[in-house]
Amino acid sequence: MHHPLDTLDWPISTERLLLRRATPDDVDATWVFRQLPETQEWVVAATVTYDDYRERFLREEQLANLLVVELDGRVIGDLTLAIQDGWAQREVADQAKNVHGELGWTLDPSYGGKGYATEAVRALIDIAFRRLGLRRLHADCFYDNEASWRLMERVGMRREQHTVKDSLHRTKGWLDGLSYALLAEEWPTPE
Repeated sequence: MHHPLDTLDWPISTERLLLRRATPDDVDATWVFRQLPETQEWVVAATVTYDDYRERFLREEQLANLLVVELDGRVIGDLTLAIQDGWAQREVADQAKNVHGELGWTLDPSYGGKGYATEAVRALIDIAFRRLGLRRLHADCFYDNEASWRLMERVGMRREQHTVKDSLHRTKGWLDGLSYALLAEEWPTPE
């Protein structure tokens, strides 16, 4: 089965960035920033060795959801869009197939503070709603990952849940978690 991202014409340009589907050739470029301690602090699965990272990166299900963010031909980050079914009662479950998306992102910290993450995530949201026709997007993070939840707020996502010490961090123990979401009807139409 093809991923809905396969139906789009790539790459997609923003004002300063280029978004494209990740390929096996991107493993080295993404390893550059994904192996940094400040990046590994918050990613779902930190990998200590290049070989472990490469093996995980090259898994078909990993590559299917992954986009890379380029600035002037250099990979500066990656984005994920995992498309999911919405919860539904059995009688209408067919109408809830592939209508939701979970967003994720990692940006090379040396490119932080310049609005690149905001620009890239806004483009991904636009792709999800306008080109793929999804109805709802969500993203989760640890409360302590302030940069991530501030990004969610900058792109217009709504905080829907703040949970208390329900999220286990690999070194910090049990932390609060945050969930943000956005509906297609809340996304502004282009001017």
